[in-house]
Amino acid sequence: MEPLYSPPGTLTAHQVATLLGITLGGVRLLVHRRQLARIGGSPRQALYALKDVQALDSKRRTRSAA
Repeated sequence: MEPLYSPPGTLTAHQVATLLGITLGGVRLLVHRRQLARIGGSPRQALYALKDVQALDSKRRTRSAA
């Protein structure tokens, strides 16, 4: 279940998945590969920094365009 609120400047795993166009499993894989770091939340509801997700998205788009 996705929380209804995340603090400003943060995203939930569901929001990250939607923004990057991947599944929740893909988000977990990014964390496992240390390409994305959790910045808080609870053990069941991770939060990610918006700036980190935007940087990752930009990096992924640059790589796919090359």
